[in-house]
Amino acid sequence: METYLQIFHGFSVAFQPDNLLYILIGCLLGTAVGVLPGLGPTAGIAVMLPVTFGLEPTGALIMLCGLYYGTMYGGSTASILINTPGESSSVMTALDGHQMARQGRAGAALAVSAIGSFIAGTIAVVLLSFFAVPFSVFALRVGPAEFFTLMLFSLSAVASLSGKSLARGLLSLVLGLIIATIGIDLQSGMPRFTGGIMELQEGIPFLVASVGLFALSEVLINFERHLQGEEKIQPVRGSLWLTREEWRRSRMPILRGTLLGFAKGLLPGGGATIATVLSYGLERALSKTPERFGQGMIEGVAGPEAANNAAVGGHLVPLLTLGVPSSSSSALLLGAFIMFGIQPGPLLMQNHPQLVWGLVDSMYLGNLLLLILNLPLVFLFVRLLYIPTGMLLPGIVTVASIGVYSIKSSIFDLYLILGFGLLGYVLRKIDVPLAPMILALVLGSNLEQSFRQALTISAGDMHIFIASPVALGFLTLTLLSLALSLTLPFWRARRRHAAANTID
Repeated sequence: METYLQIFHGFSVAFQPDNLLYILIGCLLGTAVGVLPGLGPTAGIAVMLPVTFGLEPTGALIMLCGLYYGTMYGGSTASILINTPGESSSVMTALDGHQMARQGRAGAALAVSAIGSFIAGTIAVVLLSFFAVPFSVFALRVGPAEFFTLMLFSLSAVASLSGKSLARGLLSLVLGLIIATIGIDLQSGMPRFTGGIMELQEGIPFLVASVGLFALSEVLINFERHLQGEEKIQPVRGSLWLTREEWRRSRMPILRGTLLGFAKGLLPGGGATIATVLSYGLERALSKTPERFGQGMIEGVAGPEAANNAAVGGHLVPLLTLGVPSSSSSALLLGAFIMFGIQPGPLLMQNHPQLVWGLVDSMYLGNLLLLILNLPLVFLFVRLLYIPTGMLLPGIVTVASIGVYSIKSSIFDLYLILGFGLLGYVLRKIDVPLAPMILALVLGSNLEQSFRQALTISAGDMHIFIASPVALGFLTLTLLSLALSLTLPFWRARRRHAAANTID
């Protein structure tokens, strides 16, 4: 009963005029960022983090979350109209969505995307409300050894499931952990890996690293794409609503995609991308005409878009209750919490119930607002696709640089942004995923401290990491995730070889 009272109290927080304004700003910015090809929730949050510095924590976090799930709404527009996914989770939408646009059914594709996103987002918030408290109760029973193994599993899962190979994922993870150790050692008080540079004694600011790795590298990647040419934008034709037949074909894929997306969001690794792939594969397997997928099937848009948005609610469950992000975007949100002096975890709901439930309940209002915005104003958002690259990309760099510089007025931070931007660009060009690195930057300090605390409790006995069922379970899952990433390529190669022999 106390939980239900807190949920209702959260609506009183969300309905405050300033928080309503933050919801509107976040949703508008999120939709705009999603519409623009090449940008995604991670880059959008990275650019906005410096802007929120100094704002009231509840309103700032509400706005950042609104930008997060708002980007998921808007991400389908570029995929459908110009066949250019803004991020990896929009790839599956482009397969059938762009074909629908070329057939003159862009209106139906955009409509099912918005309606499916609203239904999935709302259901995901309901599930978040019910899952949050049990997760917090479980987390209160977790000690340093269990937290260490939990974070180790999160990092290994993201490293093994991100990118094209385990080696690339582990390389990104190790680089992130190395960067996370720069600064003053909390136990000895001695500087580590600073190279005698005074500015590095406080460590690498997460804000600087995230803006450089994501925002600046996105600018460089998009500038390169611009030089290579752009695809023609498909006009929005057809009614911006669904016929009875289109709704009949879409409703079950939306529900299945919602459950898949939320369940995948609870687990680390892959983010919403794997959820959309699973949803698309499931709809194709259940279809009576699987050969028509990729040629404009509305089920191929409804399912992945629902999974994409439901994953946001799933990501917030471990973030709020365990303090463990399950994607690069939720890692940036964790950095935002820490920037405001708030540590997500099992005590978050006890120490900051007003913030938690205000944030959760604001998502109900945000999803409704996004549905209202995305259908009538789609023609306005489409105009964002026509912004000249020469204006858009320098604008992003300017906003990010001014925001970071305004925090400490440090020129050195601007050099760091440039360095991380070039690093992110090079890593993306050689297909090294950035998600493991950013998660390692966020969790590296807590991972080290939990490891040291566990060894202090056990007087240096390593058996503490297998003494409890929870710790042993997470270590087992860590090994399974690494083994799975090693064996999957062989299984896929064997299946391709067997299919080729069958055709011959």
